[in-house]
Amino acid sequence: MIAMNLLNKKIPWYILYYGFAYHLPETRGNGIIGKLSGFLRYQCVRHIIKSCGTHVNIHRHAFFGKGQDIELGSYSDMGLDCHLPNDIKIGDYVMMAPGCFVLPQHTHDISDLTTPMNQQGRVWKPGRTVIGNDVWIGREVMITGGGHSIGNHSVIGARAVVSKSIPDWAIAAGNPIRIIRYRNQSQK
Repeated sequence: MIAMNLLNKKIPWYILYYGFAYHLPETRGNGIIGKLSGFLRYQCVRHIIKSCGTHVNIHRHAFFGKGQDIELGSYSDMGLDCHLPNDIKIGDYVMMAPGCFVLPQHTHDISDLTTPMNQQGRVWKPGRTVIGNDVWIGREVMITGGGHSIGNHSVIGARAVVSKSIPDWAIAAGNPIRIIRYRNQSQK
């Protein structure tokens, strides 16, 4: 009953976001219209997701499904065309470039060789995706589901596929992802 009441309170915000604000012009480079678009998207999102910090920038076509158990920190940026699953935690001062895609914790079950894959249902991976504070995620990065974390102060290069946890201060890129160096260590 409580869950239904909560959902009913969110429905107008879903309609306003996905029916209208989602399609408004981009925040940057569009003057007052862009600022108003970003403000409206932020107001909708903060009423839908579990928690939303201050000074958050939600770009055009950012998708977060039902927003269930999504936590978004202050001064963070959800880039143009980004997709977030339910049950993700994003820290403060996180920059997500356009086209980032975080996969959900479930995937297709393919274990039964006698049953077609599309009839086997889903398998849930344990854990929650967590993105630390002060993280820069490059353009079109894909983060696979299943409890991976991206450490504080890290940088993920464009088009990387994050399939494992990344430690604090790491600069990582590629497919499969690998650590290139650490930001807090001097370069020689």
